[in-house]
Amino acid sequence: MPSTLPEGEPAPRDGALPPAALAEVGGGRAFGLYVHVPFCVTRCGYCDFNTYTASELGSAPGASWSTYADGVLAELRLARRVLGDRELPIQTVFVGGGTPTLLPPEDLGRILEAADAEFGLAPGAEVTTEANPESVDPAYLDRLREQGFTRVSFGMQSARQHVLAVLDRQHTPGRPEECVAEARAAGFEHVNLDLIYGTPGESDEDWQASLDAVAAAGPDHVSAYALIVEDGTRLAARIKRGELPMPDDDVLADRYVQADSTLAAAGYGWYEVSNWATDSAARCRHNELYWTGADWWGIGPGAHSHVGGVRWWNVKHPAAYAERLAAGASPAHARELLDDETRRVERVLLELRLSTGLALEILDQQGKTAAAQAAVDGLLEADALAAGRAVLTLRGRLLADAVVRRLLDWD
Repeated sequence: MPSTLPEGEPAPRDGALPPAALAEVGGGRAFGLYVHVPFCVTRCGYCDFNTYTASELGSAPGASWSTYADGVLAELRLARRVLGDRELPIQTVFVGGGTPTLLPPEDLGRILEAADAEFGLAPGAEVTTEANPESVDPAYLDRLREQGFTRVSFGMQSARQHVLAVLDRQHTPGRPEECVAEARAAGFEHVNLDLIYGTPGESDEDWQASLDAVAAAGPDHVSAYALIVEDGTRLAARIKRGELPMPDDDVLADRYVQADSTLAAAGYGWYEVSNWATDSAARCRHNELYWTGADWWGIGPGAHSHVGGVRWWNVKHPAAYAERLAAGASPAHARELLDDETRRVERVLLELRLSTGLALEILDQQGKTAAAQAAVDGLLEADALAAGRAVLTLRGRLLADAVVRRLLDWD
């Protein structure tokens, strides 16, 4: 949930969507729900997400943690009005942040219950929340599972204290691994650990220790992302002052290969460039919905949505968000209507990152020629290409952005 919103065009006050977009809704297209909880106890030094601490929010009307769920329920009702009476069972729910687990499990359960009442949850729906390891305990996880959540994602980032300190992470090393066991004991079907690699001061041995700790903890899903230094963050300021070095691209590539090798040996297979799972059932179905261009409604301050080729994003501040909804208006800040070419380009950008790859028919003739050369260069799997799909090799994953530029003739 980036903190800087794009410009776009003005969004209708009532949130109405164009008839062409509504015509695409349903009919076999997957539909998901994202809920953004923008609250954190402290702000991590690398984070550029739309989050707020209690001191930043102060006593602004509508910014109370205790009443946040009420605003979410109001936007759910708005979503139902906008989308009409179409059959739209929710396939996936993802509650992200921020730290959603700062809210009581019963508030998160109220949101889930309202989503079910408005749209209906599909049988076997995946229901995920993110969690800070220090914000939960066994009793909280038990209550969360009772509310209907099936999946939990813990922000681990690193197993080394000095690496966590650079990131301004507050949890104790070892706590995320404990959380995996506690979540399993609570009955969660799926558990993810998030890692970040390339933090200034992290050594090969530090990164290997983090990977080994994850493998020993035994979640069925692992996400590992290269550290990105975002403008305006404390980390960026420290690097600019020369206190810390900028992450090195070659080191990041080595870290990725190290992760893929260790996770493969531990029984995890990659299914998206930055994500590994023990089997297909453990994959994050909500993220797959994003990567394959399905529809989702994003609820909360700064949340982004996509329905039928229309993308929009909400106002950022929790108080402004609550005020819009209290006035009976949509909290949407702006939107953009995606034309066919933009949607095609986005398919290339996203689907190429998947282990299933990209259908060659999505590419124009120049792109198909570039794909053939990429296979010769060892960036795409030759056998997959012969079968009509562009699938990245390990080397191709390291250079995924460059491969995309080739296929779209952006170089």
